Amino acid sequence: MTQDIPTLRRQLDQLKELHESGVLPAAQYEESKVSLERKIIDLVMSGAADKAPVSAAAPGAPGDEPVASAVPVAARQSRSLIAGLTAAVVVAAATGYWYMGSPEQLNASPQDNVSTGPVGTEQATPHATSQEEIAGMAEKLAARMKDTPEDAEGWAMLARSYTVLGRHPEALVAYEKAVKLRSDDAPLLADYADSLAVKNGRNLTGEPMKWVNAALKLDPRNPKALALAGTEAFNTKDYASAVRYWEQVVEFGSPDSEYVKQVAGGLAEARQLGGMPAVAETQLPATEVAAPGGMGLPGSAVSGTVTLAPALSKLASPEDTVFVYARAAEGGQRMPLAIQRRQVKDLPFSFTLDDSSSMSPAARISGVKSVIVSARVSKSGQAAPTPGDLTGQSAPVAVGETGLAIEIRDTVK
Repeated sequence: MTQDIPTLRRQLDQLKELHESGVLPAAQYEESKVSLERKIIDLVMSGAADKAPVSAAAPGAPGDEPVASAVPVAARQSRSLIAGLTAAVVVAAATGYWYMGSPEQLNASPQDNVSTGPVGTEQATPHATSQEEIAGMAEKLAARMKDTPEDAEGWAMLARSYTVLGRHPEALVAYEKAVKLRSDDAPLLADYADSLAVKNGRNLTGEPMKWVNAALKLDPRNPKALALAGTEAFNTKDYASAVRYWEQVVEFGSPDSEYVKQVAGGLAEARQLGGMPAVAETQLPATEVAAPGGMGLPGSAVSGTVTLAPALSKLASPEDTVFVYARAAEGGQRMPLAIQRRQVKDLPFSFTLDDSSSMSPAARISGVKSVIVSARVSKSGQAAPTPGDLTGQSAPVAVGETGLAIEIRDTVK
């Protein structure tokens, strides 16, 4: 596997984001960071970045014995695999993987929703690390763990790798071993809770919430535990608690973090269903507080009408939920910028999407030039698309467009 300097720098940025989100423990972050930095140094010194091999070893003359030589060989090999897998998992999943119930599921296909993360690893971007390479490293680490069964860090990384690969039963076994060895690690307990929820059909009630609460007791600001607690509160219609948990993720997280943006996306629906403002004015910069009537900057809205194709009318019940949302047409951002929730019995209906219906102060419709507007009848009432849902969307349109006609005419397979 070869990598160039820009790719390695992106991995460093993603690694830092995982650490700042509270997902990646400090020890794994530092070891993986050093490994990536050494690779960059190797490429720079070689003068042939596109041909330089990726090496996790410290730079040195041939035959030099590293300081870690006093550590048993199996342990050193395990740490090298852990460092490599950490970087690989970051590339494969970035931050979205660790948040169950992400609002980005509004734009995901049912096939994407096979794990907690992307909610399924939907960030499958063309990086150098492939699923096959992750699988290969995971198998090597699993073999090494037979010689180092007391290595909690190794079990945790193996579990996360299996999750990225969609091998959830194996991930759960590895998490159980890691938790027995390190029950005071809040990020690990939150990941374990997430894995248990997948086993339970994406249901956090019961045993998963036991571990979420244990993680929050250890670290009340752990982002993933807060996100999961908010998801459970939302699913049980305790919208005030959902808002309280998710607001803490936004408050304590980096505003530039994609993970934080994903969690912030769930706030809009929770606030709406809980009878709270879509976006609190105190969260907005003073120069960007929404104008009276809920509008942001002049012209920063799209409006139109949603209809249901007659051929699909018998497939929808009057009480079914209808989501109407806008996302950026450019840049690859999947998180909705604005959203409204109605019911089939309201069809046909007019809509206006603007900053008053934004998902987050960090992601608003006034911040982009063009959007794609989608409408979907959700049979489950949840944000994640499921087979049997009915959908329709516009072509890319400029922000400020009026008179859009969105016809729901397709079925989610």
